[in-house]
Amino acid sequence: MEHEKIRIAIVSPNQNVFSETFIQAQKEGLQGKVYYYYGGDLPNQLEGYGKVLAKGKKRLYTILRLLKITDLKPNELAFYNSLKRNKIQVVIAQYGFTANRIIEICKRANVALITHFHGYDAAVNSVIEANQNYQSVFKNSRYVIAVSQLMYENLAVLGCPKEKLVYCPYGPHNDFLKVHANLNTQVFVGIGRFVNKKAPYLTILAFQKVVQSFPSAKLVLAGTGELLEVCVNLVKQLGLDKKVSFPGILSREGFIEYLKHSIAFVQHSVTALNGDQEGTPVAILEASAAGLPIIATRHAGIPDVIINNETGILVNEHDVEGMANAMISVLTNNELAQRLGENGKKRIQESFSMKKYLENIDELVKQCCNE
Repeated sequence: MEHEKIRIAIVSPNQNVFSETFIQAQKEGLQGKVYYYYGGDLPNQLEGYGKVLAKGKKRLYTILRLLKITDLKPNELAFYNSLKRNKIQVVIAQYGFTANRIIEICKRANVALITHFHGYDAAVNSVIEANQNYQSVFKNSRYVIAVSQLMYENLAVLGCPKEKLVYCPYGPHNDFLKVHANLNTQVFVGIGRFVNKKAPYLTILAFQKVVQSFPSAKLVLAGTGELLEVCVNLVKQLGLDKKVSFPGILSREGFIEYLKHSIAFVQHSVTALNGDQEGTPVAILEASAAGLPIIATRHAGIPDVIINNETGILVNEHDVEGMANAMISVLTNNELAQRLGENGKKRIQESFSMKKYLENIDELVKQCCNE
């Protein structure tokens, strides 16, 4: 079977979420014919085709279930029929909980399942427990993808067989490798959701200490989320209104513009109280590909990508003082900033390219069809 003819279904809870650039990359970059299903744990939309469960079919499928001709609910039967109609050979489930929801349907359709974990699905205790520790996912998936070494280890502890586990970190879009950052500014940039595991308030507290020595320094924190208002209020309370900006959600092009005119990328990720952790943060890959030094924490997949004092500076979680000192170090030593940035761009090119990420998934898809 020719690899390019393999029919692949990507199943995701959401469509066109900016932070989920890896899903867009899979849609656009994987070989074969890709069908993109989305809309909840059990998808209700097929991109380019509309609703999976057509209005005229719901009544029919309900009757079939009442007559015990099938035990599948109408939305389940619709997804099953769509997989069969489109002759899907491999399903790539984005997030462990998505895989858990569609396992039985994939089995009935005789479709190979690849489960792609990303972050909170492999870390948040309540999510793991709600999905029975993913025991059925591990049993019925051909391959299970982990995007960080820590995630790989955690999934193994949960019981995923090592022969199914694959370490496959993300890669940034190639546009970021084309960026030539100006590292002669006093602007720090960070981008991501304002949520507990990214702890943007700790970045602000570190920046407050930086301003005491560098009053002209600026901080840009892009994105949105439940902690945004908290951070805006904190900035006002600290008197940093004119030094910290919140531009909201940025397009790829918008993010690149900020990267071009910044001295470093900053992110103070921590393990949340509910266990939530990063996978491998895409924004860190993108910023490093653009040639910026990365100032971040020793958290989840970040140390997989960033080598301390070689491509960035890593501090322990909650070490606000250490993060402030790291930020000050690139402001006082431009040669250091240049070296970290250059080394980071080279490392991303060699070890974390989007091309390599997609090739790894393509190979898993091919193996599924050859087994």
